This record gives sequence, structure tokens and C-alpha cells, in this order.
Amino acid sequence: FAAQARAVDAAAGGLHLAGCAALPAYSRARADAQYLFVNGRFVRDRLLVHAVREAYADILHGSRHPAYALFLEIDPRGVDVNVHPAKTEVRFRDGRAVHQFVFHALSRALAAPLAHADMPATAVPAGLTFAAAAPRQQALAVEQPIAAYFDFVRQAAPQTLPESEAGASPLGFALAQLHGIYILAQNAAGLVLVDMHAAHERILYEQLKTALDEQPAVQPLLVPVVLSASGEEMAAAEEHAETLNRLGFELAAAGPRELAVRAVPALLANGRIPDLVRALLADLEKFGASRVAAERRNELLATMACHGAVRANRALSLPEMNALLRQMEETERADQCNHGRPTWTRLSMEDLDRLFLRGR
Repeated sequence: FAAQARAVDAAAGGLHLAGCAALPAYSRARADAQYLFVNGRFVRDRLLVHAVREAYADILHGSRHPAYALFLEIDPRGVDVNVHPAKTEVRFRDGRAVHQFVFHALSRALAAPLAHADMPATAVPAGLTFAAAAPRQQALAVEQPIAAYFDFVRQAAPQTLPESEAGASPLGFALAQLHGIYILAQNAAGLVLVDMHAAHERILYEQLKTALDEQPAVQPLLVPVVLSASGEEMAAAEEHAETLNRLGFELAAAGPRELAVRAVPALLANGRIPDLVRALLADLEKFGASRVAAERRNELLATMACHGAVRANRALSLPEMNALLRQMEETERADQCNHGRPTWTRLSMEDLDRLFLRGR
């Protein structure tokens, strides 16, 4: 648990929250690894559970449940512990303030970029144990022509990792690319494996959220992309033209069943534009512009990021791979993609020695 968790330590207005919160890679099928303590007393409180769930909302999807051990300290005069005979339920005098404090404290801990994240230095407090092992990301069934693969491997000759730079870069430096899907990197502790599509997807998603809060940069296309469209897609493009423009897209009818894409958000200019536009129009048609702009804003941006991210089987140069690693280190929530899957994992030298029975 501790190896897959972020340390939490925040204080404000007489409130103090400490403990560990697991990353989505350690999520559970049931809510059986959730421990909340108020002034040292174990509690089951709906307000606190809701605050924690909201903090995980942007990184944990589906029916998975987070794992955490959190300790809230509060002035005893601000909490009533006599709500339930078993003393497992509490009532806060200012529930909204407590909810907002826990939500923001946990959000900041989970969102911290890799370069600045606090990892738990020790195991969880005595008595709190979790039996399940952290799930491993499985390999995807994607093949690459053998000749092209070995040509690339010959070009990506390993380089010596400077010790001073290794300590400053948690993800280390790229060595090679595996089957057009994974980046193999070396850091001071051992081997790092990165799912390049999942990692780039999260980077784009966070950049799109920031850009949409302002005015997204638009990339006019020198040659418009023309795609065939159904009647529903043609109607959606016309009806939601204003929303599309606000998102950075410029679409125009090029025929009775054709759409011309004349501009896209600069962050997505290298993505698969036809697939991206179709997915965007489908969301607008299904949910409407008002719901997309309010309730489903992040879901829409996640769709855009997924279609704009670097695809499998694309060969990257060593500078490109290292640039991706540096972006990951500075991006919030870079440990997992928009769907809650891990973007990277690591094998320490001790792990590798055990695999090869070294020292036995």
C-alpha cells in the first residue's frame, strides 16, 4: 500500500489532515480499504467519504474504490461524537468547511507532479494492513514489423545516466522504445516503464483543461481535412457551431454529406482529426452544448485528449521520449491516464536481482 500511495499532510484553520492516499493503480473493487480517523477515533462518516470521493473524481473512474488511511485532527468543540452508540459516526459543527478542507488537501496531494510529490517514507501506521497486491499493467496485443523494430533499437543506443541528473529526474532518461507502446527508461533506482499513449493522454488532458479556462490556441489547417458525415453529424456541427468555436474547432459544410475542418486546437493539431471531430460531435449530439459545457466538460476534454495523444506503433526518438518524461514529471496527476489506468511503473535493482536470482 505505502509504495502505491501519496503522503497527505495539510493544515488550515484549526484542521489537520495526515495519512496516506493510494494512487488509482491500487484501487479496489470494494470499499474495504478505507480508514478514516477523527481525533484518533475510527469513524464512518458520509461527509468525509464524499469529500474523499470528490478528490478522486478526476483520476478514478468506473466502479473502482480508492484506498486510504487518513487522520483528521479538529478542535473537539467542533465535532459531536455522540451521534451513534458505537461512536463510529460524528457530526461536525461546520460540515461544509471540513468537507472543503479534506477535499482540497487530498486533491493537492494526489495532483502533485512527480517532480514534487511526497511519497510515504514509512509503512502505514501499525494495525492498518492491506492484503491485496498492487495490480500490474498488462501488455497490449500490438505487434510491430521486426525489421523496423530492430532498426529503431540500433538507433536508440543506451547512454550513461549522470548520477546528478538521475536524482533530479524521478523518471530518469529514456533508453529505448518497446513495440511502439512502452518507453524504457533508467533512473537512479532501476528500470522505469512508461505507457507512452496513456502518459501523453494525461498531459494533453491537463493542458486542455488549463487552455479552456482561458482561450485555447487555435491552429488553422493549411489544407482543410474533409470527412464524410451523417445527417446527424451535419446537423450537430451547424447547431453547436458556437460551442465548437469556443473549443478551438472551425467546421464548415463542404457538401451535402461532407464536413471541412479548417482549424483545430493547437494542442491537438497532430492527432487523428477525423476521429476526434466525430467523437466530439457525438458527445454534443447526445448531451447538448449546455450539459457538455457544465457537467460533462472534463469528459469531453478527456475524449479530445485520447484522440489527440500519440498512438501506438509511432517510433519516437530519444529526445522525444525524454521530453515526454520531463512533461510527465511536471504534470499534475501524471501517474494515471484519464481512465484511471497507471501510466508508468518501475522495477528497482532489487526487483531485477530477485527475477534473476542474483545473490542466492
